[in-house]
Amino acid sequence: MENLKFILVCLAIFAGLVLIAMAFERGLMKERKRLSDTHYITYTAIFASMAGVLMLVEIPLFFAPGFYKMDLSELPILICTFYLGPVAGVIAELLKVCVKLLLKGTTTAFVGDFANFAVGCSFVLPASAVYHARPSRKSAILGLAVGTLVMTLFGSAFNAVYLLPKFAALYGMPMEAIIGMGTKVNASITSVSTLVAFAVVPFNLLKGFVVSLLTALLYKRISPLLHKGDERRQARHADSAKA
Repeated sequence: MENLKFILVCLAIFAGLVLIAMAFERGLMKERKRLSDTHYITYTAIFASMAGVLMLVEIPLFFAPGFYKMDLSELPILICTFYLGPVAGVIAELLKVCVKLLLKGTTTAFVGDFANFAVGCSFVLPASAVYHARPSRKSAILGLAVGTLVMTLFGSAFNAVYLLPKFAALYGMPMEAIIGMGTKVNASITSVSTLVAFAVVPFNLLKGFVVSLLTALLYKRISPLLHKGDERRQARHADSAKA
């Protein structure tokens, strides 16, 4: 029953995120480039695959328990959503987790994988919304800052209210043992709230900063390559549609 409830929650959150992403696209990307379905699907799959591989490279952090490890998988997802839009970002987030599960499986009863997806979406969706409202380098930087802030707030609350209790239930580990893992790395961690304050918050801030910095450095260089030939592809797509 616990597993079924968890699956239903995952599906509900995924559906909600897709709807939010669709609303962002309709409201903010009125002059969106019309790309063929093949082009859209191919690039989404490429970025998701890259992110899935990056998800395997986990970086332990000295201030957090061992089950909190940082990865840079949001980097390709952000480039994907800046290029293709918010819906592609959500789908790529889901696909990247599927790739990771196929390659490595789960060590957190799927809770950590779900957390990576949901918290990752809380980063890329606000960032892409701000960027696509008025695409420019400044809006991209502002979007990354907003995304980092939203991810930190959402990730912290989501961990405290749902993820940590669910991890304890599905993994079969008492909450006291989870808090104890935090106490070993930081004596100030003595409860769920202090675990969130001294581990989850700095974790999300650090991840947001590092990924944002790398995205800002790389997207400007990658963007011309991505957009090269877009007009030609759109023209071919329009001609085929008329035919």
